[in-house]
Amino acid sequence: MKRVTGLFIMLLLLSMPVASMEREHFSDASEAIKIEALSGGWLEEQDGIKILHVSGSHYDMGYQHGFLLRNETKENIRAFLSNTYYTYDELLNMWNVTKEYIPQQYIEEMHGLADGAEIKFEDIAASYMAVMTWGMSCFGFAAWNSATEDGKLYHFRSFDLPMNIRDPVTGKYVHENAVLIVRKPEDGYASITASVAGSLHGGGAFNEKGIAIGMQTCWSNDTTIRGIPAVFRVQMALDYAASIDEAIKYLITNRTTGWNFVVSDCKIPAAYAIETTANLSYVGSFDNPVESTPPFWTIENVVRRTNFFISPELAATQRSHYDPSGIMGFVRLLREKDPFFAIWRSYKAVSEAIEANYGKLNLNGTMELMQRVYRGDTDILLKILIKLAEGTSFNRAWNMWVACPENGDMVVSFAEKDKIAFDTPYHYFNFYKLLEEKPP
Repeated sequence: MKRVTGLFIMLLLLSMPVASMEREHFSDASEAIKIEALSGGWLEEQDGIKILHVSGSHYDMGYQHGFLLRNETKENIRAFLSNTYYTYDELLNMWNVTKEYIPQQYIEEMHGLADGAEIKFEDIAASYMAVMTWGMSCFGFAAWNSATEDGKLYHFRSFDLPMNIRDPVTGKYVHENAVLIVRKPEDGYASITASVAGSLHGGGAFNEKGIAIGMQTCWSNDTTIRGIPAVFRVQMALDYAASIDEAIKYLITNRTTGWNFVVSDCKIPAAYAIETTANLSYVGSFDNPVESTPPFWTIENVVRRTNFFISPELAATQRSHYDPSGIMGFVRLLREKDPFFAIWRSYKAVSEAIEANYGKLNLNGTMELMQRVYRGDTDILLKILIKLAEGTSFNRAWNMWVACPENGDMVVSFAEKDKIAFDTPYHYFNFYKLLEEKPP
């Protein structure tokens, strides 16, 4: 299931010469500067999980990441570049257009990553463009007040990509290089994310101000590369948003391609679904009438999203049939390889599981519930669809996490070499305790 991109983008990429990539001064940094850059970062292991602590300037954080996970970052960057429909030159052309919109501090962070890992900056830039063309079949929801056991807000996120993305040199899968990243920028707020080496974040995280975000690919014909790619907009919100209104502003400004987001704020508590394309956006909580447009329905104090638009206006940029359910949706799946019936079945199964456990959702219960649903244990047709989707990103979770941003508790499951995250053990962490740790 690939992202649908506008024809004009491909024509632009094919017609442009590869622009020269100017080397920033960071690549020539002295050894003293590099040693100083490392001072705020360290790597530890808890419960068998690597935890990367990075802090300081954006360049410093990138350098710490690349240096401390050098081999893993090299493996993943090679894997990213070998799993794309675009040529290397096309990816660099894409970068040379979109880099003009990306805040400079994140370009500096990419330079730091390249320097620390001893990788060409061009490879980092091209690999980030490659990842942004993938189809990530993710799921996210937030629940609070009457929906949860204690009234606190809980945010769930599943990061789904094919399990066969691997380094052509070592044969190692990207998801084997999993890492939990604790990030403390000198000019922003600390955050924690379940991710993989070489990546800013795994499509979602929460910060010290109680803002949690999860993102999902949402294919659309309304696209552009003249804007800030969603991966950077999410990081901007995590680094600088102290309220849900601030987070929403970052997520809907300078949009590029089709994405869904679930963003929550434990301080209120409340959550919103956000849908974006290049020219359109929708923001709504559970009580927005759009959320109950048939065949979709509202669950009080719950917001959820996966890989389709619910807003009819945005859905028109994505699919010819608004309603993905029913026998006709199933027929389109078989005849036209239209994926939306399968995605609908996942949405339906998750929604029904939430309703069946309404008022009882908590950290452990939500993780257990979502692992069962993601395996298809609650829906036999979904289980069959998951099996038939082998080789795609559909319900292939690289990681799954549930967090209570109010107290910092987080439970995470990571995929293993031959096991999807819905079949692997839980790991428990507390964000605020990790923030208090000092370098060894």
